[in-house]
Amino acid sequence: MSEASLTTVTDATFAELVLRETRPVVVDFWATWCPPCRPLARTLAELATEFGDRIVIATIDADANPEAVRTYRVLSMPTLLFFRNGVVTGSIVGARPKSYLRNALEDRTAPYANR
Repeated sequence: MSEASLTTVTDATFAELVLRETRPVVVDFWATWCPPCRPLARTLAELATEFGDRIVIATIDADANPEAVRTYRVLSMPTLLFFRNGVVTGSIVGARPKSYLRNALEDRTAPYANR
């Protein structure tokens, strides 16, 4: 397992790598002091491999990138924000099992539908 399958985002690259992306994007806001953040990152890396090009799974260090944290009002770590066409479409706060995350990603990669 390699976390290299995750896209690293910063305040400087957020617009380019997240907001302008045409595919769905999940951004993992994490911090080094956050105990559940590291295992969640490993799980997301595994899921990134499974989902391939259908979705972008990105990670951003909340402590080093305060602008994105303020803009999206991230108050807890870890927080996952789901983007589609530059708009936040959902969030998950806290660590979740891999099966839960897989289902959430499946929902986000499905074509638009009335739900």
